[in-house]
Formats: sequence, structure tokens, C-alpha cells
Amino acid sequence: MSDEPQPQQPVQGWAPREPQAAEAPGPGAGDGKPKRPKRTGWRRLIPTWRMVLGTFVIGVLLLIGLFYLGYSLVKIPPANALAMKQANVYLYADGSQIARDGDVNRENVSLAQVSKAAQHAVLAAEDRDFYTESAIDPKAMVRAAWNTATGKGKQSGSTITQQYVKNYYLGQEQTVTRKMKEFFISIKLDREKSKDTILQGYLNTSYFGRNAYGIQAAAQAYYGKDATDLDAAHAAYLAALVNAPSEYDVVAHPENKASAVARWNYVLDGMVKKGWLTESTRAGLKFPMPKQQTASTGLSGQRGYIVNAVKDYLTKNKIVTADELDSGGYRITTTLQKSKQDAFVKAVDDKVMSKLDKKNNKVDKYVRAGGASVDPKTGKLVAMYGGIDYVKQFTNGATREDFQVGSTFKPFVFTSAVQNHSETQDGETITPNAYYDGTNKRPVQGWSGSYAPANEDDRSYGDITVRTATDKSVNAVYAQMAVDVGSAKVKQTAIDLGIPSDTPELTPTPSIALGVSRASVLDMAEAYATLANHGERANYTMIDSITKDGKDVVDLPKAQTSQAVSREAADTTTSMLQSVVDNGTATAAQGADRPAAGKTGTAEEDTAALFAGYTPDLATVVSVMGQDPVTAAHKSLYGAMGLDRVNGGGPPAEIWAQYTRDALKGKPATDFDLQLQASAEQTAPPATTEPQQPGTGGQDNGGTTGSPTPTTGGTTDGGTTGGQTPTTGGTTDGNTTGDTTNGGTTGDGGTTTDGGTTDGGTTDGGTTGGTTGNTTDGGGTTTGTDTGGTTAGPGGPQTTRKH
Repeated sequence: MSDEPQPQQPVQGWAPREPQAAEAPGPGAGDGKPKRPKRTGWRRLIPTWRMVLGTFVIGVLLLIGLFYLGYSLVKIPPANALAMKQANVYLYADGSQIARDGDVNRENVSLAQVSKAAQHAVLAAEDRDFYTESAIDPKAMVRAAWNTATGKGKQSGSTITQQYVKNYYLGQEQTVTRKMKEFFISIKLDREKSKDTILQGYLNTSYFGRNAYGIQAAAQAYYGKDATDLDAAHAAYLAALVNAPSEYDVVAHPENKASAVARWNYVLDGMVKKGWLTESTRAGLKFPMPKQQTASTGLSGQRGYIVNAVKDYLTKNKIVTADELDSGGYRITTTLQKSKQDAFVKAVDDKVMSKLDKKNNKVDKYVRAGGASVDPKTGKLVAMYGGIDYVKQFTNGATREDFQVGSTFKPFVFTSAVQNHSETQDGETITPNAYYDGTNKRPVQGWSGSYAPANEDDRSYGDITVRTATDKSVNAVYAQMAVDVGSAKVKQTAIDLGIPSDTPELTPTPSIALGVSRASVLDMAEAYATLANHGERANYTMIDSITKDGKDVVDLPKAQTSQAVSREAADTTTSMLQSVVDNGTATAAQGADRPAAGKTGTAEEDTAALFAGYTPDLATVVSVMGQDPVTAAHKSLYGAMGLDRVNGGGPPAEIWAQYTRDALKGKPATDFDLQLQASAEQTAPPATTEPQQPGTGGQDNGGTTGSPTPTTGGTTDGGTTGGQTPTTGGTTDGNTTGDTTNGGTTGDGGTTTDGGTTDGGTTDGGTTGGTTGNTTDGGGTTTGTDTGGTTAGPGGPQTTRKH
């Protein structure tokens, strides 16, 4: 072979590499392994998948470890001592005992003694998947925590097993420790006990209200039957109670019936959804009204009303929870004064209860009463009348919120007018002397809608002052005034005075002036106490002190006072309400034998009559109501106690007068110290107007009387004469009912009377004649009548204002 170099053959598929710049060796060069470049910038903040996975695995292992640690450490404890719990003691302000409670009403039954309908109803209400789910429901717990955190209300994520553990083994405290124990005990219990055993225990330990623990006690307390006899309708209501026993008792809280019925429907719908109830059967069910509560004699009389009112007050104001009260051991001293409490009961007995004839008068069976009395300076509730007997009538007449307040609301409208410097439609400042048109069914002006309220008995008054309209409680005037002030402002003033903002039917419309809202007697007493205290509001309280287990003092909210309205607004209203007592619909209140101010009121269709009044030392509201004892329906009181009608100026004002006189016995009578609105002290001259065509009788949004027995020459209100002595030279702004034997009241050249108040001038509304006599009009013209007709003469110059 030749030594000369041979030509090289090109390798197929190979191309020579282009010359490149020299590459610097990276970190770790020479070890044969390529290295990942360093993460820079924001990428360094993001964890790698290895870090995420590692953290997750460690977390899971830690949770598993904690779970087994908790499971091994937490033991199923013995049952708690609910059956041995202490009583709560309730005391008057002087330390004397009102009542004790705490005796547990419970009768344990087996699951076989509970009807299937009752079992299914409770499951539908509380835990529909109880038999198929585990002891805990993580999804429900997370959902409940989320709803609570996001403000959708406090939610419960507990299963029936968890609730049973809380009721039977633990307590009601809301702590993390208790929740953790409940969690682990529930899991253990679910492994050791059958579902039937747990459900049986739950049914026997759940609280249904009315001091009834367990389904058997609840069936007896609400329907007087055994748990085995409960059908779907009755069982669904009892199941609904478990969610909110106090709120859903429609006898104790008739104002919450709509919510209770909604919950009842929810339970029944759940039974249908789970196949436990057919749709056809469900469609035929009607809400089963529970019976009146029966109670032990330890809560008879006023004691039961007081105990339950105190409990509601404590829980509503978040002083003590319902669960804490249920555990017992509290000694509660109230602000109630025994002497005043006894005086209130006696006044109601004397003026109402002693006059009832339930055997021969069906209407007398409907009569109920409620009352509340507050010290204006301190806001302390010193007396409360709940009903004739807690054992016989469970609903508290002082705290219920289902009857209209009627014309007792009208003073708030005037107070708001002064507070807001309001003017009439004609630009005149609203004062006691401002004129308004009191024509019956006159459409209000300045309101976007159509509203033309009727006066009592369809009576027209023509042009009258605000003071006279208040004396006679003229609807047409006050509906217009509410528009002039602004109904929203009127509502706010009422709230500022003490009426709760969530009061049913407290709506910013002209009808607010007529008292369509359904504030409780107790709430009205707080508002009137604010007026009595020159506009300074002291939120009412009924608790002086509380101790737990005889030593631990429970903190009470500090007393708060605020100037709700100006003194001028409150005091001018007081001046007007003094006139109502002196000359208007509330002359019976003069029986208190001391300076007084007040207002009568009547609910629609005369289902309730009220008197709200005060002295400088005491503010008290009294209501007489009509309610069917079986159906709980509101009933008119026509014919009750032998009266044609029950008006605010009748029995309620008479109760108020006797109670106030006795409650303040020995305390010197004092006059009101008033600072009035400018020009309020002056009495406006009478207005004259075109002749009106009034009906017969007076006005308090239902008619009120100073005395149930007519006397000649008195103040007519609701067709009944008050007993005032007329003064010649006055002006009749409304009708004056004449004696049926002498043919009415005779004017003398235009001289008639206005409930005993001298106004001077001419007759605005005319005078109602008697059955056989004649009536002389303001101009001296005699017109005969034999049907209670009304006449009016030419009088003087005609001046018409239309406010």
C-alpha cells in the first residue's frame, strides 16, 4: 500500500458543524450532569410542586395524627345532670320572691311510643339523611361556618347525633373545646350505638318550649295528647319548635305566627320529598293551632307572665342566653315593685274583671287586659299586668304585638311636627293653635297616593285647631299632619321615643298617624315615659341585678339615656295631652287626683281600647282587648261588660286612674314643669266654616268616653258623655249629645259648649237632638229632629282653612 494520503470519502447523512464561539463551562462542569438554571425574580416566590406535595403530605399526616390522638383521648362521658339542674329565682325589687322555675317537665319514651309521623317530622326538620349519613357532616359544618362568617345568620351544621351528644352528654356552651368533644364523641357513639337508639335519645332530650323536654312532654304541653298519637300536621309543628321554641310558640307570640307556619310548611315539604308523606295527604293538612299553655300553680297569677317577660328581656338584650337560663342557678332581682304590682292587679279586677258575666254574655269571654308602668326618670318597669292568670291565659297582654295601638300614636305625630319645625300645606307652623280641616273623609293633600280616612262615626268637624283635634282625636286632621311632617319623619320620631323599629305595620305612610302599627303596651309605655321626662329617653329595664350560683355577678348593660326629642317638642305635646284629660276623651283619668296627661285609642273594629297617660312621676299604658279563647282570633268588644262599646276613655282610663292614684299614694302631687313651643300657651280664636254634616258621637279612632253612663251637658266622645260641666259662651266643634228626655242641648244665640271648654263663637258641627226635642243652632234657629239628626245655623262670618 502506498504511503501517500488517500482521499477521504464523505460520510453519508453528516454535515460539518458550523464553527461557534467557545462556550463557557457551567456550574458543575465536568460531572457529566446538566444543571437547572437558578429561578430569578418573581418566580422565586412560587413554591415548586415538590414543596406543595411535601407540605400536603405532611399536613395530611399531621391531621391523621391529631384525629387519632383526639379519638383516643376523648371518652364518652356519663349523662349530664339536666334532670338535677337548679331552679332560677325571680325577686321583686325589695327582695321578696316572685317565682321559682327550673323543674324539668320530661317523660322519656321508647322509639316505639313515638308515632312514625313524629319521627319523620323531626328528621325532616333537623336531619333528613340521618339514617344514611355518618355521625358528622363536614359539608354542613363548612356551610354553616361560611354562612355565619358572611353574615347570613348564625347557622348550625350539627347532625342529630351531634345535637344528641350536646344535649345528653355535654352542655350548651359555645366553646371550641366543647365542639371538639362533640365531634369525637359523636363519631364514637355512632360506632357503638344504633341509629334508632340515638334518635330515641334525641327525641327525649330536645327542648320544645313551655318547659317541655322531649317529644312526649311537648305533645302533652301543646296538644294534650301522647307522642304515639301525633299525626303529620301536629308532629310537623312540634318538629318546627325545636329550631326556635320561644319564637315559634304562636300562642305566646301570635305576632310570629307567619314565621311558624312557614317553618311548619318546610317540615311537611321535607316529609313529602323524602317519601314519608303523600302529596295528596299533605295538601289536605291545616295548621293545628296549639292549646293555651297550662302551668304549675307556682307560675299562676302574674308570676308566669313576669318570669317569661324577664327571660325574653335577658335573651333579647344578650345578657344571658336561653341555654344558660335553662341550666338554672340564677337569682334575678327585677325592678318591679310589689305594692305597685298589687295595685295594678286590683285596678284591673275592680274596673274590668269584676264586671264580666261570662255565663250570660258571650262577648265577656273575649275580654283580655294588659298594662305596663314605667318610671320616666329611670326607665325602670315598676309594674306589669299580663292577664287574669298565667295558668288560664298564657299570652302576655303587656308584651304581645298583634293589636293596633290606635289613636295613642297620634301624639307622636305632633311631637315630630314640633321637633322638625313642620308647616301645614299653607305654610303655617304646626302648633297647638294651627288650624286644620277636620272634614270627614277629606283626601290628604301632598301625598302621592290616595288616602281619605274617615272620622269616628263619619263625623265632620270643619276648621278646628290642633288642640281641639287632639281632644277629639280627629283622624282627618292627623292623617294630613303626618303628610305635612313627613311620614318617614313621624316613624323616626316614634322610634326615637322608644317604639322598636321592627314593630309590625310601622310604615311611613299617612295611616301611621291613626295607629295601625302593633306596638306592645310595654313599648308604648317607654315612649310615653320619654314624653313625661321632657324628651329624655331612658331605655326601659326590668332587671336590677343577677347572680349565678349565689356568687358570680352577671354584668348588666349600663343605663343609657339620650335626648330623643327636644324638650320643647315633648313638653308641648304634654300640654296638649293635659287638655285631653281636662276637656277631651280622657276625663275619666282625672280620677288619679293629680295633674295628668294622656291619650285614648281604639283599634280597628273596636277589638282593643287603650289609654296611655302619665304624671310627672309615672307613665302607664293600659289596653283592654278582645280575643276568642279557642281560635285566638281578634274579636270586637261591642257589648262587653254591659257597655255598648268599650272605648279608651272608659275601662282603660278608669283602670289607669285607680292604679295611678294607689301607686302614688303618699307621694305629693306635682305639676308638670313645661317649656312650650312659641305661642303654644295662647289659645287660638275659634274658626268658623261652612256648615258640615256631622254624624253622631265623638272620636278617638273608635270613640272614647269619659264615663260609660251619659250625663247631661258633658263632653261627647264616641256617643257617650264624659261628665264635664258645660260653660256657656263656647263653641261646639263637634256634636253634643242631648239628654234623650229633654231633646238635646239648647244654644242661646250661638252659645253652646265644647266639652266644657269655653271657646266663644258659633257652632261648627251642630248639636245632636234627642229623641223628642228640638235643637237650637248657633244662629238661634230651632230645628226639630227625632232621629238624632244634626243642625247648624248660619253662625258668624264664614272662614275656611284647608290644611
